[in-house]
Amino acid sequence: GVNGKKWGGVCLLITFLLCHRAVLYRPLLYLSLYLKRHRAQYYDRLMAIREDGNWEGWLHFFLEGMVETAAEATETAKAIIQIREEHRVLLQKQGSGLNGLRLLDLLFQRPWVNVRLVSDQLGVAFATANKLVEQLEGLGLLRETTGGHRNRFYRYTPYLQLFEEREVLTGQDAPVQTTEAEGWRGDEGPSSA
Repeated sequence: GVNGKKWGGVCLLITFLLCHRAVLYRPLLYLSLYLKRHRAQYYDRLMAIREDGNWEGWLHFFLEGMVETAAEATETAKAIIQIREEHRVLLQKQGSGLNGLRLLDLLFQRPWVNVRLVSDQLGVAFATANKLVEQLEGLGLLRETTGGHRNRFYRYTPYLQLFEEREVLTGQDAPVQTTEAEGWRGDEGPSSA
């Protein structure tokens, strides 16, 4: 029979094949959100393969998904570049110095931070890292999420919202592939587990 997991594997296989043939250098397009949005058509195409051998319909559907996903990825990349530049200008106007800009660069790699991580990653004293985090929080770039006075975590809200808005626009009735690390709970930051 037609198995959705099996066809998910076919999607991955196609992506790996494109990487292997150097068409893609790394898998940059993730079709899971597209497949979720077009779930009925996805299953219809699978049934058409099973019942009629209609591979062309499936390939057309898959390629449409690649085009749509690539367009969305391009828009997200443009938005990331835009907020990076806007935030760099903001930090320069506020006199944050080189360490403020280095923290901004770190936030694009690690959008959830605590003061200890900032201190370690930037190679600055804890007090300096704390001052930088407070400055970015005051500018609305970071938001404290734990509500405590110790071991506080901060999220780089403007950056994370780029991805959250995309998910909200597509509905939240089923799980979507995420890039959350083990031990992290969505908007709440790291778990205590």
